[in-house]
Parts: sequence; C-alpha cells; structure tokens
Amino acid sequence: MERDIFLNLSPLDHRYYASNQSLFAELADYFSENAYIRYELKVESALVKVLAKRGLCSPEVAAEIADACEQIAPEEVYLEEEITKHNIRALVNCIQRRVGEAAKPFVHFTTTSVDIMDSANAMRFKEATEKVVLPKALDLEQILIEISRREKNTLQVGRTHGQHAVPITFGFAMAEYVSRFGSRIELIKETAQNLRGKIAGAVGAYNASSLFFDDPVEFEAEVLWELGLKPAEYSNQIVAPEYLTDYIHAVISAFGVLANLADDIRHLQRSEIGEVGEAFEASQVGSSTMPHKRNPWNFEHVKSMWKEFMPRMITIYADQISEHQRDLTNSASGRFTPEIVVGFVAAVDRLTRVLKKLVVDQERMRRNFEFTKEMVIAEPIYILLASLGHPNAHEAVRLLTLESQKTGKTLRELLVERTELLPYWNKLTPKQREVLENPAKYTGWAAQKTEAICDAWEKRLFS
Repeated sequence: MERDIFLNLSPLDHRYYASNQSLFAELADYFSENAYIRYELKVESALVKVLAKRGLCSPEVAAEIADACEQIAPEEVYLEEEITKHNIRALVNCIQRRVGEAAKPFVHFTTTSVDIMDSANAMRFKEATEKVVLPKALDLEQILIEISRREKNTLQVGRTHGQHAVPITFGFAMAEYVSRFGSRIELIKETAQNLRGKIAGAVGAYNASSLFFDDPVEFEAEVLWELGLKPAEYSNQIVAPEYLTDYIHAVISAFGVLANLADDIRHLQRSEIGEVGEAFEASQVGSSTMPHKRNPWNFEHVKSMWKEFMPRMITIYADQISEHQRDLTNSASGRFTPEIVVGFVAAVDRLTRVLKKLVVDQERMRRNFEFTKEMVIAEPIYILLASLGHPNAHEAVRLLTLESQKTGKTLRELLVERTELLPYWNKLTPKQREVLENPAKYTGWAAQKTEAICDAWEKRLFS
C-alpha cells in the first residue's frame, strides 16, 4: 500500500513534492534511499566486473553477481540490516543470498564499506548534477540572459543603500545575475566533475587488494573508471571530505545568488516602487482577508528556502572532521546532504517558471526615475567641473544640491545663475550639456555592458 505523502515528516516530501511532482520524481532517481542503495549496488557490480577482467573470477561469476545486484530492493536490505546492524554487510548478504557458491567469495572482495558508500555518493551527486542540476541551472541562466537583452535599454534609476543613485537600465541590473549565477554554474560543474571515489580498502592503504595485485592503485582506478569516477588522491578509510565540501559550497554559493536576485525582484514589487510584478493567475489569492493583495510570494519562497539550507554548510564543514582517520559522527548528518541539492534545484526551477512570466512596467520605471532625475545629474556636474579644473567641484555641487532642495530650482538653473560657475558651463561640449539637460541619457555603457555580459556567458556556457 502506498504511503500517504501527507504522513511524511519533511516538507520536501509532502508540500514541495506535491507542488512539483515531476521534478521531485526526477531527483528521486539520484537522492532517494532507493537510489542510494542502487548506486551502492552499481559499485559492487563494477568491482566484480574488474575482478573478472583481472582473472580473479570468471566472467560468468561477474555476470551472476551483477544480475543479483539488479534484483535487490531497499526493503530487503533494511530488513537484513535489522539483523546485522550494519548497512553494507546487509547489502552484501542480500547479494550473496542470490548467487551460487562459486560467486559468493567475490562479492565485496577486498573492499571496505566506505569504498562502496563514498564511491556511490560521488557517483550519484555527479550524475544528478550532469543530468538535472546543470540543465535546470542553464535554463534559468538563459532566462536571465533573455530578460537582460530585452530590457538593456529600459531606463531605471540606480539604487544604493535604498536611495536613488544615477540611472542604469533594468537589463544592466539583471546582467549582474547573468554574471554571478553563470560563475556559480561553472563552479558547480567543476566541483561535481571532481567528486572522487575509492577502492582502497579498510584504511585506504590497499592492504587487501595488494595481496592479489602488483598495482592495486591501478586496480582502484579501473573499478572507478567503470563508474565514471576518478580515485581520490589520498584516502584513509574514507575519501577526503573536501571534494564533497567544495561541491556543496558551490551549490550553496549559487543558492545565495538566487536569494539575492529574489530579494531584488521582491523589493521592486513594493507598492511604492511597483516596477516589476509576478504574473498572477486568475484564481490566485494574495491575502486571506485583503482581496486586493498580490504578494511576491514566489521570490519570498526562494529567499526562505535559502535561509533553511544555507546554514547547513556549517554541518558540511563540521563533517570534514573525522577522528582516528574515520568515525561515525557524520553518519546521520551526511544523510541530509542531498536535501541541500534538492532545495537548490527546486528554487532554480521555481525562479525559472516565475521569471519567464515576469511583468516589467517600463513606464513605472521611468516615472520613478523622474522623481529624482534633477538630482542625479549632480554626479556628472561634479565630474565635469573637476575635469575643467574647478578646485573643489564636489563641495560646490553639494552646496548646489542643498540650495536646489530648498528653492526648488534645478541644478542646471543654479549652475548658470552662479557667476563663478558659468564659465565652466560655457566650456562644456554639446554632448556633455545634453546629458545635463536630459538626465535619462546618463546611463553610461549600461546597454553595451549588458550585451557584453550576455555574449560572454552564452559563449562560456552554451557554445
């Protein structure tokens, strides 16, 4: 009988599974307990395959063990573990139960539990990244590029410290995330490719395999090659934890970029700003009591998910420590590591779906800019005065801004009224004056930089 998902304890397994079943089913192929045991069985199969190539057992024995590995279900292993109190010994017993006497000695031959566990973990994280994490992340990166290009000339007031600064374009603002998220995608790919396994035995010194092979290091490499992995440079009983630590850091670092993006878009939806908006469905409700509300709940959700998973990086760092070469202080905490990747991918998928329908109010952006446009030219006035030799241009313009706020006159009006400043005004080129007379043109190379960023990341990630 299938378990009711609402009896599950983790929100990942009921609330978020229910809202995106296809994605969670896809991730389950790598991160469920069923998947983990299946990957462990793949390691056992690869081991005996290489034993047969090396002549320690027959190809028929290798095939028999491989076939047995295909038949084992997680329930069987867990029931056996109730007897053995040891997960990998339970796995081995389940395999041996299905093979003949000639094959039984070669199940798990020369290996230790963590050879199987760490190699299986590396393999599933690597394959999940190649087949799910990176494709999803690249989909989001493409959406960010499309928005940046589409809005590269859309005037928007720049903001620092929550205050209006000089103008930019909305495409330029989004290009920040094209660049930052693009760099995280590369880091995720790099660290996933560098996940390592081991077939080095109980203390990592090839004690058992060296009884049979003159080149146990090469034997290890051959087994891991069957799994698409490389051996760790050094192992004791466990693979050095830094390979996985680096990978999870890359994931959480990327998650932080998404949380920053979500914050930025969420604030642009504030009532008093109103420059972008989530596309609401006809039946969607924003508040249980205020029918007019249209909350930025998807972007808030991404920030909230980041808040949950980001602190788990501390646990990953804590799991770097394993006393006396190997202890079991990560045996519980390590089982939660896949949830970090699942939470990240769920956030990526959500942002992709929402940003595809992002509503950009270009007119509201222009109106917001108009609110302080006469002040933002303080910077070009100061720069131009300094370029023409004014000895204290910044202070002169600062005093002009105070007078402008007091009198209501524009900075341009005050500039030409001041006899000590008028000579500088008269030296300005037509192009320089045009910027002062039309502050909307003071966007620098925002559009060009946006295109350059998009071109660069398309080439790095998609070509």
